[in-house]
Amino acid sequence: MRRMLAFLYIVLLAVMGAATFVEKVKGTEYTGSHIYGSWWFVLLWALLAAFGILWLIKSKVRRWSVIVLHGSLVLILSGALLTHLTAHKGMVHLRIGQQTNQYVMTDDPHQMTEKDLPFTLRLDTFMVVFHEGTAAEADYISAVTLTDGDEVRHDTISMNNILRHRNIRLYQSSYDNDGRGSILTLNTDPWGVPVTYIGYALLFFSLIYMLIDPKGTFRQLLRHPALKRGVLVVLMLIGYGSVIHATPPTLPPSTAEKFGRLLVNYNDRIGPLQTYAIDFTKKLTGGKNYQGLTAEQVLTGWLFFYDQWSDEPCIKVKGGELNHRLGTDGHASLNDFFDNLSGYKIGPLIQEYYQGNNDALHQQSNKADEKLQLIMTLRQGLSVRVLPYTDEQGKTVWYSPADSIPDTVEAEHKKYITEVFPLMYQDVLAGNDERVNIFLDKMLIYQQQNGGQSLPGKTRVKAERIYNAIPFATILFMACLTMGFLTLGYFMWRLTRRKENSSQIRQNDTAHPINHTFSQWVMRVSFAVMLLVFLALTMCLALRWVIRGTVPMGNGYETMLLMAWLIMLVSMLTCRWFRIVITFGFLLSGFFLLVAHISDMDPQITHLMPVLQSPLLSIHVSVIMTAYALLALTFLCGVVAVILRIMNRRRKDLLQQQLESLSVLSRLFLYPALTTLGLGIFIGAIWANVSWGEYWSWDPKETWALITFMIYAVAAHRRSVPAMRRPMSYHVYMVFAFLSILMTYFGVNYLLGGMHSYA
Repeated sequence: MRRMLAFLYIVLLAVMGAATFVEKVKGTEYTGSHIYGSWWFVLLWALLAAFGILWLIKSKVRRWSVIVLHGSLVLILSGALLTHLTAHKGMVHLRIGQQTNQYVMTDDPHQMTEKDLPFTLRLDTFMVVFHEGTAAEADYISAVTLTDGDEVRHDTISMNNILRHRNIRLYQSSYDNDGRGSILTLNTDPWGVPVTYIGYALLFFSLIYMLIDPKGTFRQLLRHPALKRGVLVVLMLIGYGSVIHATPPTLPPSTAEKFGRLLVNYNDRIGPLQTYAIDFTKKLTGGKNYQGLTAEQVLTGWLFFYDQWSDEPCIKVKGGELNHRLGTDGHASLNDFFDNLSGYKIGPLIQEYYQGNNDALHQQSNKADEKLQLIMTLRQGLSVRVLPYTDEQGKTVWYSPADSIPDTVEAEHKKYITEVFPLMYQDVLAGNDERVNIFLDKMLIYQQQNGGQSLPGKTRVKAERIYNAIPFATILFMACLTMGFLTLGYFMWRLTRRKENSSQIRQNDTAHPINHTFSQWVMRVSFAVMLLVFLALTMCLALRWVIRGTVPMGNGYETMLLMAWLIMLVSMLTCRWFRIVITFGFLLSGFFLLVAHISDMDPQITHLMPVLQSPLLSIHVSVIMTAYALLALTFLCGVVAVILRIMNRRRKDLLQQQLESLSVLSRLFLYPALTTLGLGIFIGAIWANVSWGEYWSWDPKETWALITFMIYAVAAHRRSVPAMRRPMSYHVYMVFAFLSILMTYFGVNYLLGGMHSYA
């Protein structure tokens, strides 16, 4: 029976993992009907549940907490089956002033059928709400009238705001291009949702109780002798030249800095122009400054001295193929992309790229073309939207000097918007910096007087300028990895000293007072450094929170920072008992900060999509990230165990003690990780049900999160899986299990896509 249970478990994991790749090739509809919605997939889950129940009975499990935990999973599966068999989903299309009592059934994507509603709906108004002064959508709101016999209801439906009536739920889904029509998603699931939610509630309770149960495994681990005798306390602490050449003309640093203080509508968000300058410079040159010039000087150089900057080799060109084609060595000037014979040298390559040619040369050409488009947009002045106008209705629009100003703008303002930059340009060319500063001062005053409600608060602007001034990820990843490798080296040296025996380790260096004192100082210095790094990263996250106004968990860059923050927090809280955790914390947090620093993740701060503006987002993401941070620590325990096995083969008694102690530490992280991962996954399911009307859609990210949960759950079943009782087998399993996290977090984002790809 145990073998059959293991076989079904492995088959299900393999099927779910393979299905995510099939979906990439065949599409969501295909996998939904041929795999996730197929009879054999349902049968696999039913057989797994049945054999699991039989195994619990055969094993004579009497602890009620274990029974409730596994029973909640059976309830969740039962709820999913009821949803599969009884739920209905459709779409309701409404036009303003029109009413309907029908919806289109979408159960079968190949056959659309109309069904009757038990009530009528009329769309009274529809509007898209924008973030003030920008074109960034904040919400979509449908005001409807629902008539059911004598009952008449006036309600609004918006993102994360559902209309419920007669077991039918209506969600805001989309809208017509002319803004006079709304598309609602209809979902009715009277049996599946209640059963599933009861299962969720029992699961949440049992997962949390797993950590506080006096007779539970986790509480027994806290009383383990390895914690008392401190077996693992022995670790702890375990210029270049550049070619100088004349830079092209630009504004003086003080004037450019004042230019950067202007507010600009960039990425549909009002913020300091300094932010736009930094983003422009980073995308163009690969760094936040260039040849000793600030980002504001680079931006204003291209804006006011275009011809001179066109000869400057400041455009970073990635890829040997394109550099060879251009005759450059990694950096090119704008003029390097043009000649008198062929015009735009990479123009044919760009056309071929959009026709489907996706080799290295064409990808490099497309990246270079995007950089050149930034320059052209700036040259035309279209990206410098620094001139606001607020009409009598309080609506604010930010204009650039190149925009066509509508006649509805008052003549005085229209004249200022169209003429201020040409006038200032004359003084820039004449080198009259004092008059340029006067222009900028007046422009700052104009923004404050005419920006209306779109103006960010002074605190937010100050926070953004502080954030722009400090390269947090760069500084902190270097500090963490440096300390991590230093402490790891000290740790490995302490464990492999020939003169040190196992009895000395158990005595925690008491036989060597000098060594003991040194280790204590190493511990204190390491903890102090981590605390400083933690506070700096906390400041970074707090600044991003202030700047955007929402918890910084909305994209990959921010979740990388959050992972590093959580790892350091856990490390500082647990290093009292296991000092090796400090080393783990430095290495892991340094890795995540390094990924944030060098990867293609975009650190820009933008408004969240409307559907993400839910309090469940911060709960879901933070809990999931906590789980990943804890599981990353179990991975490092496994890596250290493998290294010790290789280095200490001849000292089996000491090796076994070290492996056992590491397994205790690893399992101390495993159980809260399983709790937080389970909570995070199913809180996400509740959020999906609130926002989309489906608590589980087999999106690749959801599927791989479930796979990860199931893989790590195996390690907690020491009674049923004998291999998990052997320290070395356990550690090797945990090393390979970490691949599922890498797939869930990185693989899905970069290989598979899906609904979660926007994050």
